[in-house]
Amino acid sequence: MISKKMEAALNDQIREETYSAYLYWSMAAWFEAENLRGFANWMRVQTQEEMVHAIKFYTFILDRGGGVKLQALAAPANKWDSPLAAFQAAYKHEQHITGRINELTALARKENDNAALIMLEWFVNEQVEEEKNADEKVKTLKLVGDNGHAILMLDREAATRVFVPPAAAGGPAAGGAAA
Repeated sequence: MISKKMEAALNDQIREETYSAYLYWSMAAWFEAENLRGFANWMRVQTQEEMVHAIKFYTFILDRGGGVKLQALAAPANKWDSPLAAFQAAYKHEQHITGRINELTALARKENDNAALIMLEWFVNEQVEEEKNADEKVKTLKLVGDNGHAILMLDREAATRVFVPPAAAGGPAAGGAAA
């Protein structure tokens, strides 16, 4: 059985993860409008990953006998000054999510909720990758500056990113995926 504090915090995290998907979907739409379809693809893949994260929390709450309480989402931004600005916003957002995961881990320790700790370990590791991926794009875009040819090359590279659902091994399933 999950504690009420842990249940409430994980429900808040469902909102955070769903908002993340909403933010990246908005970024994808902006990139599409800017004719940068590769970056749009990168953000759509990110959207899918964030929804898998939300589903993992959703499933975990239910598996532990808790109640899922979906919450309203704020409207995300829908315009950025440049591809660099969009990826800087993504990186900053991932840092925010890392902080949230760290808070959840601390709460799980305080609540002596070992099941939550084990589940959250996956997210701790995932956030290292999430921050790294966004930071790499920021650093590369800073390196190329306003060079249109280089930006188009990076856009083409981003078009090759594909969504790969996480393997089910290593933790509670999330509708067949452990992410």
